[in-house]
Amino acid sequence: MGEEEKRQRYSHILKYTGLFGSVQILSILVGVIRTKLVAVLLGPQGMGLVAIFNSTIKFVSDSTNLGLPMCGVREVSDAYESGDRIKLLRSIRLVRTWALLTALVGMLACLMLSPLLNKWAFSWGDHTLHFMLLSPVVGLMAVTGGEFAILKGTRALSRLAVLSLYHVLAALVISVPLFYVWGEGAIVPSLSLVAFVQLILVVVYSYARFPLSVRFNRKVLTSGVDMVRVGIAFVLAGLLGSGADLLIRSYLNYTASLNVVGMFNAGYMLTVVYAGLVFSAMETDYFPRLSAIPSIGKELNMVVNQQIEVALLIISPMLVVFIIGMPMWLPLLYSSRFMPVLGMTQVCVLSMYVRAITLPVEYIPLSRGDSMTYLALEGFYDVVVVIAVVIGFHQGNLLGAGFAILFASLVNLVVVLVVMRAKYMYAVSVDIVKYGTIQIPIGILAYIITFSLNGILYWVVGALLIVVSLAVSVEILQTKTHLLGSIKQKLLKR
Repeated sequence: MGEEEKRQRYSHILKYTGLFGSVQILSILVGVIRTKLVAVLLGPQGMGLVAIFNSTIKFVSDSTNLGLPMCGVREVSDAYESGDRIKLLRSIRLVRTWALLTALVGMLACLMLSPLLNKWAFSWGDHTLHFMLLSPVVGLMAVTGGEFAILKGTRALSRLAVLSLYHVLAALVISVPLFYVWGEGAIVPSLSLVAFVQLILVVVYSYARFPLSVRFNRKVLTSGVDMVRVGIAFVLAGLLGSGADLLIRSYLNYTASLNVVGMFNAGYMLTVVYAGLVFSAMETDYFPRLSAIPSIGKELNMVVNQQIEVALLIISPMLVVFIIGMPMWLPLLYSSRFMPVLGMTQVCVLSMYVRAITLPVEYIPLSRGDSMTYLALEGFYDVVVVIAVVIGFHQGNLLGAGFAILFASLVNLVVVLVVMRAKYMYAVSVDIVKYGTIQIPIGILAYIITFSLNGILYWVVGALLIVVSLAVSVEILQTKTHLLGSIKQKLLKR
């Protein structure tokens, strides 16, 4: 492969990472306002209640959606790449039919399991009715997931980014007034309304491109069996992941309090959701590209490594900003009542360096349709993280839980790399090692100064580390993509 083709590939990754990153930044700014207002209106206990309801509903959804949000992408993407319009419409009808079926099954499952969900999630009160009222959310999530799979498979990437922004805006407009008037009593109606609006936003655009068509007959149901057979492993993986989240939050609720659950969820949101905005391009652009590669070997390795390199270079300066600025971000984004989670959050940010490397590699078995390997790896991580968080919290409260998440991420990285090397001949590139050797120590230094320096010296040294990390990333991206020239050209056009 020539240098120009390599540069084009890096530029493509940077373009779509920038596209989703920029929209995600806007989404996060809106989300920050919403989170701040909700935190003030509900407090840690109310945030904990929201976290438990969300974790439980996601658990039911992941258990019943047959993996359609993922395997549906592969189904539609294959038809889209073939250029056969009839084949594409047939695959879209297939995904929509099965999405509707899983929506009905998910709603019924949530209704029937509501008493059990109440016992698993809460140690006080009777929330059975709440879970029954939330059962339509499971159905809405299933239909929305099917439409997202169709849009991803047909490469409607720009529209997906915009829809995500509209969804966050809708969540702000809907939830904040409800919480202001009814407080915790508005949690269930708010979750339902937000899920309904998200569905409307998606289907209006998706149906305009591909008119609604579902067909319940033996042929369609039989054709979908192969698709959902792969998806079963995704269901189990999602079940394990959602179950791990639910177990952790339930454990914290039982052994500590709902306040602690709210604290933990706030720190987790800041780390995984906000700091992980770069990873939003994974499923939308990277996964279809990876799936299109016909076989394992040099080309597959190159695509994976290039994705890791760009993700690591983009996210590293952001992580330093997060670590250094967390004493300011936390009360700004939530309230001063959430400051006990500061230490946990700063440690968890370090795990994002590991995630930048692990996540692209974990997509290899997904792109090959190797559902069992993916399931085994996900299951291993879920078991490790639950055990680690339980031990970590027992030994060191929330800070111990933060170190537990970092430890689980490191163990997972080692296992993933070993398995991918043995099964798919994947090897980390020299450039990844080089960039990680430069950027990760900067992040560790940023964390060290959070408990070793104070006052003006803390901010001066912190700012210096941010500048160094940013300069390194810009310089490397410039050599690979002519980044500065592209930015200058776009500015001149305006």
